[in-house]
Amino acid sequence: MSEKNEKNFDFNEFIAGSIHSLRNPKGYFSTFSVTGGYTEPVIKALIYSVIAAVINYIWFIAGLNVAGFGLWGAASGPMVLLGGAIGGVIGLFIGGVIMLIISAICSGNTDYEANVRVVASLMVLSPINALLGFLFIISSGLAALVSLAVSAYGLWMMYNALVLSLKAKESTAKVLVIILLVIVALGTFVGMITSTAVNNFSTY
Repeated sequence: MSEKNEKNFDFNEFIAGSIHSLRNPKGYFSTFSVTGGYTEPVIKALIYSVIAAVINYIWFIAGLNVAGFGLWGAASGPMVLLGGAIGGVIGLFIGGVIMLIISAICSGNTDYEANVRVVASLMVLSPINALLGFLFIISSGLAALVSLAVSAYGLWMMYNALVLSLKAKESTAKVLVIILLVIVALGTFVGMITSTAVNNFSTY
């Protein structure tokens, strides 16, 4: 892609767009631009991922068992930021491939750039998931259910992105999103049952 087609990053637009995507996914993705280069989505992914990493690290320091942070141990703040940034960019481009496959299944846009840009916008949920980590203090079951609700909303956002931005076939996208929701829900409930069984067994 030529440099002239790259869209400059506007932080104010980023904030407004993030809020808009969360409050009104249908409206946001109906006017979403699938062109403009990779600079904007990479910066968005970096911001979302670093914020999520910092929030998770705060919970980790507070004594919460945040998934994945056992690997960090007592890692310094800069390492957390670096890890979040690297993980965010890698996740963005891998997610772009996955989204492209999903879009292709639904007869939608198979341009890699378009799918990467969509994935970057969907990553807005990363900091929210991290922020809700405090729910583990109250109940791991409650945390799992809230996480499931966030995942369901993320799938709703993805559905709108597929149909409105990537021009996927609506009926196919709907079926695929429902299947993914069922898989996520089953995984959540199996995890809750397993966790409860382990906790009960450990009390004996």
